[in-house]
Amino acid sequence: MRVTTTHRPGRGAADSGADDGSGAGASGRARIRLGGQFASASDPTVVLLYAITFLLVGIGLIMVLSASSISSYLAEQGFFGGFWRQFAFAIIGIPLMLIAAAMPIRFWKKWAWALFGLGILLQLLVFTPLGVEVYGNRNWIQIGGLGAQPSEVLKLALVVWIGAVLLAKEPLLGRMRHELIPVVLPGSILALGLVLLGNDLGTTLVMGATVIGAMFFGGVSWKSLGLVLLGAGIAAVFFVLSSPNRMNRLLGHAAGNEDYSGLGWQPLHGLWALAGGGLFGVGLGGSKAKWSWLPAADNDYIFAIIGEELGLVGALLVIALFVVLTLVMLRAISRARDRFGRAVIGGIMVWIVGQAFINIGVVIGVFPVLGVPLPLISSGGTALVACLLAMGVVISIARDGAAHHAELGAAR
Repeated sequence: MRVTTTHRPGRGAADSGADDGSGAGASGRARIRLGGQFASASDPTVVLLYAITFLLVGIGLIMVLSASSISSYLAEQGFFGGFWRQFAFAIIGIPLMLIAAAMPIRFWKKWAWALFGLGILLQLLVFTPLGVEVYGNRNWIQIGGLGAQPSEVLKLALVVWIGAVLLAKEPLLGRMRHELIPVVLPGSILALGLVLLGNDLGTTLVMGATVIGAMFFGGVSWKSLGLVLLGAGIAAVFFVLSSPNRMNRLLGHAAGNEDYSGLGWQPLHGLWALAGGGLFGVGLGGSKAKWSWLPAADNDYIFAIIGEELGLVGALLVIALFVVLTLVMLRAISRARDRFGRAVIGGIMVWIVGQAFINIGVVIGVFPVLGVPLPLISSGGTALVACLLAMGVVISIARDGAAHHAELGAAR
């Protein structure tokens, strides 16, 4: 990809006014910038980004209320325990998204290194006494009654940092060593390695795809991308083969999850839940699978509950929203002012939409169980807040892109 450079138009009336001291040139440029800001507020891309995000969060809150009701009651938190917890994080995350969306793009460029450093420090906390192990993965920290997953924050920090580095090294791009250092080595290797040390391969795979997405949309050469993809493939095979648990998951999936009493329980009951929904579903709140038949019904397997209660129609609606989100983000990428905007939106798109389709693929049996939630929908406070913040960054860049196009139109 190439950065489009806009040349100043030839001298005209506005320039003449500036020369004679009238200030017309300066005021003209001010009007262009002001007009761009007003245009960005009502830009269709920005409006759609807000609308789809709020729709997905709304669907998520409704489905978490339904899917978590029984498990919350059995945990002596009442039927609404899981919902209130998710709702509280939505109340935190939405204002943070709005603040992030209102930030000028220069804010993210200026603080990218600091954000990446903060993300690394937070991830290191999982290896301190604050770290806790959940389902065999040590990627959580617990402070009092509050638990958090630092890797979700690190995803966002990493992609913003990659965008800033690619922009800073723009004149040197095309040379492999400048495209790979420090984006891949040591930056991305350090971030992914810390997550993998916690034994969370699913999150590591999503982060790896996010890095590749940011590099691709940031204009890194195919030679460098090919080398990164080759290295990622070799690493993935190694870490799968070196873990008996991961091998069992993969072999169980290849065998059709026939081990009903063991590894096959969750995927099999997920498929049964989907099949039980039919075309229009059994009705909101009517799921049978959530009655302790389906583990992680409000988290990794919430799409199965959507299919059971809302049917094929509801499941296709969720898929359609993520497809439309992809198209809107691609439009935002095409209108971004510079390489930073394209890389950051591209990385976040691969993260959120890619993770969504991995989650759906696991539920319908296309992929083995990887333990990744459905973004903006599944229960999980840190994941929800991180995704909302990421969407805020996307909207911030989309607003800047709309203002940039308004400025170009006014100048022409």
